[in-house]
Amino acid sequence: MTTAVLFVFLVILVALIFELINGFHDAANSIATVVATKVLTANQGIAIAAVCELLGAMVGTAVAATIGKGLVDTGYITMTTIMCALIGGIVWNLITWWLGLPSSSSHALMGGLCGAALAAANSDWSVIIWSKAPGIGQHWWQGAGLVYKVIIPMILSPIVGFWLAFLSMGFFLRILRSWRPRTVNVTFGKAQIAAAAGMGFSHGMNDAQKTMGIIALTLFTATTAGTFASLPDGLRFLQTPKFEVATWIKVTCALTMACGTALGGRRIIKTLGGKMVKMQPIHGFAAQSTAAAVISTASIFGMPISTTHTITTSIMGVGSTKRFSAVKWNVVAKIVMAWILTLPISGGISYFLLRALKSFGMH
Repeated sequence: MTTAVLFVFLVILVALIFELINGFHDAANSIATVVATKVLTANQGIAIAAVCELLGAMVGTAVAATIGKGLVDTGYITMTTIMCALIGGIVWNLITWWLGLPSSSSHALMGGLCGAALAAANSDWSVIIWSKAPGIGQHWWQGAGLVYKVIIPMILSPIVGFWLAFLSMGFFLRILRSWRPRTVNVTFGKAQIAAAAGMGFSHGMNDAQKTMGIIALTLFTATTAGTFASLPDGLRFLQTPKFEVATWIKVTCALTMACGTALGGRRIIKTLGGKMVKMQPIHGFAAQSTAAAVISTASIFGMPISTTHTITTSIMGVGSTKRFSAVKWNVVAKIVMAWILTLPISGGISYFLLRALKSFGMH
């Protein structure tokens, strides 16, 4: 087996490491509220999230296609480019996980991919697919490129999450004002478990596909470069002459993300679940069901949005129905700063890493 083939395997391994880190980094997205309201313990919540994310990851490939071939010119993509992109995303994920900040694994990966591609193209910004406008009679979400599939959803999803959660919570408070507090807590405590499962499913549906797209891109690049020309018969399934996400890629990524979720992300659970706003089960249900609806809708349209941004702003929305001062805005400010820095820092890490490798003739 050649060195080039072994390097492809190494890239796939690093991609799966990213998926594993994504699982425990974003475990809090699915279960932070259900743990904070004491409906479930952290271990119970993580177990439910792991199973539901495994199921969600098996549904659809629209997001994977966006990541794999919709953001950068694939003509500049090599194994080293993909490796640097993954390292950029992994480093930023680990930094924010250690600090307990719910940053976006999705944006870390996309930033890493764009930064590495930019370095591979010798700083030619046209390597990034900025926008392809939708055709006549099509809606804006049918456009392609960074603007339509990343930037607009990145801005809209937190806003929609906030106001939809705010309005949902206001609706519940109005129609349930005659209910006794104990009845409300018991009813929504049970409902919140279902909402957490739905959130886990939608998270797997969106986030697991991002690594699927990277692995499919890796195999497609290796195949077109002739790296797989002399594979033994037992490895012929790796050949990918056209970009597509094979079933074994789906299963592998789904299981990896589920394992990562099972490892848990207790640091971020603490931030999302209790530091921003004090919640009861009804607040947790409104936040999780709203976020799950937004994320599932985005997944259907192939938009790799940040599940972290969506659940965080949904929690802010339900907290604001008490009063705006109920939200601890100093904590929110730190989270927003991490959001803003994610794309440029992960992109910068991968860019300078690839430039350094090129300077040593290793590209």
